[in-house]
Amino acid sequence: MDQKQFILAIDQICEEKGISKEKVLETIEAAIAAAYKKDYGQKGQNLQAELDSITGETKIFQIKEVVDELMILSEEEIEELKAKRTKQVKEEKPEEEEEKPKKIRFNPERHIMLEEAQKIKSGAKVGDEISFAQEAAEEYGRIAAQTAKQVIIQKIREAEREAVFEEYREKVGQIVGGIIQRIERGFVFIDIGKTTGILPSEEQIPQEKYLIGKRLKVIILKIELGSKGPQIFVSRIHPEMIRKLFEVEVPEISAGTVEIKAVAREAGSRSKIAVLSKEEGVDPVGSCVGQKGMRVQTVISELGGEKIDIIPYEEDPKKFIARALSPAKVSRVTIKYKTKNIALVEAPSDQLSLAIGKGGQNVRLAAKLTGWKIDIIEEKKLKPKETAKEEKEERPKAKKEKKEKKKKKEEKKKPEAKEKKPEKKKKKGKTKKEKK
Repeated sequence: MDQKQFILAIDQICEEKGISKEKVLETIEAAIAAAYKKDYGQKGQNLQAELDSITGETKIFQIKEVVDELMILSEEEIEELKAKRTKQVKEEKPEEEEEKPKKIRFNPERHIMLEEAQKIKSGAKVGDEISFAQEAAEEYGRIAAQTAKQVIIQKIREAEREAVFEEYREKVGQIVGGIIQRIERGFVFIDIGKTTGILPSEEQIPQEKYLIGKRLKVIILKIELGSKGPQIFVSRIHPEMIRKLFEVEVPEISAGTVEIKAVAREAGSRSKIAVLSKEEGVDPVGSCVGQKGMRVQTVISELGGEKIDIIPYEEDPKKFIARALSPAKVSRVTIKYKTKNIALVEAPSDQLSLAIGKGGQNVRLAAKLTGWKIDIIEEKKLKPKETAKEEKEERPKAKKEKKEKKKKKEEKKKPEAKEKKPEKKKKKGKTKKEKK
């Protein structure tokens, strides 16, 4: 075996398949062991191969497990087991699991007694494995080479699937770009790099056209490991997609100065997001909109023209509900049941239809965004008759209040007048004497 060609072949496999060098060497060792067993081994043998990646030399070992007499089934126990199995097959009953520790049949090709093992290796214990070196084979037959090839292909495929599964499992919830490969029975298959993403019909934006060769951005929903390899399911309608797109377009969000607190979305039609600034002097809405609306327009174009309302987040639920119903301007928000998160909103007659939205879309999105159940009613306006009645009722009340105020003022003035009167009499007496 040429050393340079061997190392180059291993490195090439690692680069193309994205597999570690250790796994590739393990697959080659397993293939060599299978080929050796096919030509030179015996039935029941447990063979292992060790490959030196530097020299290219291979060593074959037979592995035997150390057992004692308590672990081995006797001839009588073997016959009893056979009889039980025949009865269960006839009666068509499932095999009962025994609570006792399972015993094994002794096979000299796979097992070695404890006494013999201690002679070969001092300090050997039950359950240890002892390896016996075998003569290395210089040539292999056609069938052995074919089995080795099949083992290598199978093991490399398994390792490749595991590598793809581990890579994309970490990317769940992230946005990836891809190209549409094919469309079958409503499913859109997208090339997202090392594997293909599956976009089901229920995760597609309504009335969006999907053409082969079109570039798309999708969010990875979940990954499943099937018989044919990992299956990656992606989405275009998930609310988190808007959050991730804004993180890409708005550097303030990725830096952490602006935070998206909530997202409500009806894919293909309209969405609302609530944003909050963590630093003074940073406008959260302006940073998401961008100069001349460039940032929000890129997100809208990626989502096929979906409208996006950007709302400043408020801790006060009344203010937050009022802002969530924008572009409508409401006059009053009252909280009916705080524990049940139910709020009543009063809107003027000219703003009522705008607050509810087409098919109730605006109020539905506001409820999703805030987490409150919102009831919208028209603002109450009193009729002229009712105003006249109220004025009549208010007049006597006002008169009574005026009378009471006058009485209080008079009561305060009376004692002051009593004190001043005798002083005036004295002054009059003095003036008469002065005249005389």
